[in-house]
Amino acid sequence: MAYETVIYERHDGVGILRLNRPDRMNAVIEQLYLDIQAVLEDAAQDDKVRALILTGSIRKRPEGDKQAFCAGADLKEHKKGERTPWQKREYILLAHETTRLLYVFPKPVIVAVNGAARGAGSELALNGDFLLMAEKASIAFPETGLGTFVGGGVTSHLGKLIGRQKAKELVFTGRVLDGKAAVEMGLALQSYPIEELMPAALELAATMAKKAPISMKFAKTILNQAESLDLQTALMIEAEAILSCMTTEDWREGIVAFAEKRTPKYYGR
Repeated sequence: MAYETVIYERHDGVGILRLNRPDRMNAVIEQLYLDIQAVLEDAAQDDKVRALILTGSIRKRPEGDKQAFCAGADLKEHKKGERTPWQKREYILLAHETTRLLYVFPKPVIVAVNGAARGAGSELALNGDFLLMAEKASIAFPETGLGTFVGGGVTSHLGKLIGRQKAKELVFTGRVLDGKAAVEMGLALQSYPIEELMPAALELAATMAKKAPISMKFAKTILNQAESLDLQTALMIEAEAILSCMTTEDWREGIVAFAEKRTPKYYGR
């Protein structure tokens, strides 16, 4: 299927979703959100896709290529005619639904930030499971300096990742972090030279793609809820997940493969 604003490919069990508005530094418009949602729906139902990578694209220029992840909302598009209050609300809800779908996507999501991530781009980045960055890429939340406010679950995710005080600093000041600084703060998992970013993301995704899909779905769903669960509830949910896994063919395959000292082959059933 062809998309207007993204490129979607599959490689050995890994889906790769590239934001593809390089002339606008992949800034978001309604169609970009709609295309992301369409890819997520397709990849969620595709048994051959076991993990997903979200990244940006490269703008080809005579003076040199420029990497971009997502520069935020496309302010040029926002200036084209005044939106009604209803249209503004619909745009915000579309953005929030897209980030929510990314967060609850039933398979691991690795976000590979290859260039600048701002505003809506940073919101997309925070809704993956793992954030990898190029060393010279950057991430920031500039909204308070633009007379607007963060969205996409930033107020929920950011403090859980780096602590409330550091979260406030980034939102209040709009401070820009490069890849290494984001790792030091705990916002990103790891940073790499740009040429090593996608190979590292693919390696991590490939490792996860070899795991049992049903087990991975339980792992993501329950770990995403963990901070809101008391111990007794967590133990009950874990017990039900274990029992559910024990009814699957993959559970038996895992045991047999372990006994036979071979790599298991999981089919998600």
